Amino acid sequence: MFMDERIVTLFKRNAHHTLTYWSVFFSFGLCIAFLGPTILDLQCQTNSTLSQITWVFFAQQFCLLIGSSVGGVFKRTLFSALAALFVSALIISVIFAIIPLCNNVLLLAIAMAVSGLAMGIIDTIANIQLVTIYQKDSAVFLQALHFFIGFGALVSPLIADPFLSETGCGNHTGNGTEIMHHFRNMLRNSPIAEHNITQSHLPHERGEEESIVHYAFWIMALINLPVPIAVLFLLYRERLIPCCPSGTPRLLDKDELAMENQQGAEGPDVEQNEHEAGGHGDIFSCCQYDNLRGLPISFFMIHVLGGMVLFMTDGIVGAYAGFVYTYAVTPPMSLPHKTAGYLASIFWAAITAGRLLSIPLSYRFQPVRLLMFNLAGAIVTVLMLLIFYTSSTFLFVGTCLCGLFLSSIFPCMLAYTEDILNYQGCATSVLVTSAGMGEMVMQVLVGSIIQTEGSYSFLLCGMIIACIGFIVFIGLLLFHRMHRNYLTGTSKKSAMVEEPAAEQNGSAKTEPKEEKESS
Repeated sequence: MFMDERIVTLFKRNAHHTLTYWSVFFSFGLCIAFLGPTILDLQCQTNSTLSQITWVFFAQQFCLLIGSSVGGVFKRTLFSALAALFVSALIISVIFAIIPLCNNVLLLAIAMAVSGLAMGIIDTIANIQLVTIYQKDSAVFLQALHFFIGFGALVSPLIADPFLSETGCGNHTGNGTEIMHHFRNMLRNSPIAEHNITQSHLPHERGEEESIVHYAFWIMALINLPVPIAVLFLLYRERLIPCCPSGTPRLLDKDELAMENQQGAEGPDVEQNEHEAGGHGDIFSCCQYDNLRGLPISFFMIHVLGGMVLFMTDGIVGAYAGFVYTYAVTPPMSLPHKTAGYLASIFWAAITAGRLLSIPLSYRFQPVRLLMFNLAGAIVTVLMLLIFYTSSTFLFVGTCLCGLFLSSIFPCMLAYTEDILNYQGCATSVLVTSAGMGEMVMQVLVGSIIQTEGSYSFLLCGMIIACIGFIVFIGLLLFHRMHRNYLTGTSKKSAMVEEPAAEQNGSAKTEPKEEKESS
C-alpha cells in the first residue's frame, strides 16, 4: 500500500482542516509571483521611476517578514488561528482588487505591505497548525502544503500574461526603457516570459499602449475569493462563530485526544519539554525569560542553525528566480531574450514538481536524509553550472535540477527540527522568519554583486551560499546529537529518582502487613 492505514485514517479525521490550510497557501503562492511579470505595467500605472518602484518589492518582503515573526501570536486558540487566516486570505483578495486603483507608488507600496503582512501570517499559522495536528507524521502533509505555494506561483503569472503591455509607457528615454525592460525580465518569476525586450530599441513615436493589466488583478481577486470562504466555513463547522451555538467538539480537541496515546508512549519528557519550551508561538513570546530558563545550549542552537540553513537555501531560491534571466542574456551565455525568459518558468515548474514528488518520498525517508540529499544535490548542480558556464543546454537542465533539489528543503527542515524538539519549541516561527529574511537579503546582496562584478558572479554566489548552508547543516546534526544525549541523561536521572521513591513506598506498605500478622 502507498501509505499505511494509520496515516490515511489520520488524514480523514483532519481532512477539512488540512485542505483549508493547503488552500490558504495557494493564496500565498498567488502573491509571490504576480509582481515580477507586472512590474512594468505597475511602473507605468504609478508614473514612477525604477528606483521608486523597487520599494514596492521591499515593502512586501519586509512586511512578510514581520507577519511571519508575529503570526505565532494567533496560534494560541483555534478560533484566533482560523480568524487570522480568514482575515489574511480576504485581505489578499481585496488587495488584488484595489491594485489597479493605486495611481502613485506610495499607495501601491502600502497595499503591497499589507499583502505581505497577510502572507507572513498565513505562512506561520498554516505551518504551525499542521505540525500541531500531525506532529511526527507532519512531513508528508507539510510537503503537500508547500506544493500549493508553487501551484499558486504558476497560476498567477499565467493569468497576468495575456494582459501585460508589450511596449511599455512610452515616456522614457531609450536607455531608461532598456533598463526597465531588463529589470522587468530579471524580476519576473513567471512561467510565461515571452515579452520582447528588443522593443526597447524602437522609437517611441508609436504612442503609449493602454494597459489592461487591471483585468488580471480582478481575475486573481475572484480566483482567491473561495479561500476565505473555505476558512469561514471551517469556522462555522467548528461552531467558533459567535452567532452560532456551541455544538460538536472542536476538531483540534479531537486531534489532541487522538494523540494522547502517542504522547503517553513517549514518556514524561514530552510534558516536561512542553512546560519548559512553552509550546509554539511567536518569536517574541519564545524569547521571554520564563520560557528559556533551564534549557540546554543545544535547544537554542537547533533553532539558530535550522534558521541559518533556510536563510541560505531560501535566499538561493529568491536570488535564482530573480537573476537567472540576467545571467542568461549577458556574456558569456548571451541567450536570446525570449529563450532566457523560459528559465524562470522552468525553475518554478521544477519547484512545484519537486514538492509534489516529495510527498511520497517524505513518507518513505526520514527528513534528515532528504535534507542531506537535497543540499548535496544543490551544491553539485551549481558546481556543474559553473563548470559548463558556456553551455546553454546545461543551463536549462541545471535550472530544472536546482529547482527540484531546493523545493523540499523548507518542509523537510521544519519537520526535522520540530521532531528534534518534540514539537514543543518555537522552531516553526524561527524557521519561517529566517526563510523570509534570507529571501529578502540575498536578493539585494546578489543583485549588488552582479552589478559590480559581472554576471558570472551569479553562479559563484550561489555556490558559496549553498556550501555555507551545507556546513551549517552539519553543525545542526552535531547539536542534534548533543540534544539527544541531554534528553537521554535527563530521563535517566528522573528514573533514578523515581526508583528509590517507589522502593520507599513499597516498604511502607509491607510494614503494616507484618504488624498485622504478628498481632
